[in-house]
Amino acid sequence: MRHLLSAGDLSLAEATSILDVAEEMHAIQDRPIKKLPTLRGRTVINMFFEDSTRTRTSFEMAGKWMSADTINISAKGSSTSKGESLRDTMLTLDAMGTDCFVIRHGSSGAVAQAASWVRAHVVNAGDGTHEHPTQALLDAFAIRRHLRAGGDDAFEGRTIAIVGDLLHSRVVRSNVLLQRTLGSRVVLVAPPTLLPTGVEQWGCEVTNDFDAVVDEADIVMMLRVQRERMHGGFFPTAREYTELYGLTPERLARLRPGAAICHPGPMNRGLEISSEAADATNSLILDQVTAGVSVRMSVLYHLLGGSPE
Repeated sequence: MRHLLSAGDLSLAEATSILDVAEEMHAIQDRPIKKLPTLRGRTVINMFFEDSTRTRTSFEMAGKWMSADTINISAKGSSTSKGESLRDTMLTLDAMGTDCFVIRHGSSGAVAQAASWVRAHVVNAGDGTHEHPTQALLDAFAIRRHLRAGGDDAFEGRTIAIVGDLLHSRVVRSNVLLQRTLGSRVVLVAPPTLLPTGVEQWGCEVTNDFDAVVDEADIVMMLRVQRERMHGGFFPTAREYTELYGLTPERLARLRPGAAICHPGPMNRGLEISSEAADATNSLILDQVTAGVSVRMSVLYHLLGGSPE
């Protein structure tokens, strides 16, 4: 792998390899000393131009646990706050001998553009409302572990319902691409006002009726209502949104045996997901958080663990 910019760039073999290596990395989190020499001498720069808790922290831990020299740069701490272009910033840091950039940016396509400027490897940690491939991988990792606990880890034939604010989400596109590669049936559920343009061409099912899907889903993935990105009325009231598209206690009770709940976080409890659902025994939400470090260790290993190229 040269870069990880899109979940659609991964073949089935590559995606499976990342998940398999992440399984081996997962055991490290239970050790008293969480350290491997795998990336000793490598330099990883985390460049986050948007706020983040889970992604930034897990990438930093992933790099440090594999002995990489990890440096964090935020927009306020870089020369971009003085007016320097992203291109000049990237070229400057690349000239210092950086081995890998992990980039989150508010503009869709910015990470792919940055990758074309540098010699180093680049990981997309979220670009605008476009993609977030490592989130899709950690979701798949948590789901596969759940399926294995039930005796069958095959994604083929599984139904995954992704529900909520699809319009402003960078998680949904990556999950659709990856789950299609893994063989799942993906059903997107949202009000018409929160459907991305061209979603009909994504190769998955789309519906406005959550109740028609909740009974048949093996995985229900709820997405946060991103009110900070909304300018105008996308739905009448929060109460109406919850009644139509929230994972309420009533819908929780209707989930089929063995079905599980996911949410990439952060959550709006009481809006898209009830506390009963978030804290249910079949909730994988904390498993997703735990998977974040393991999967990102695996991604860095696939990019940097072998020869320099």
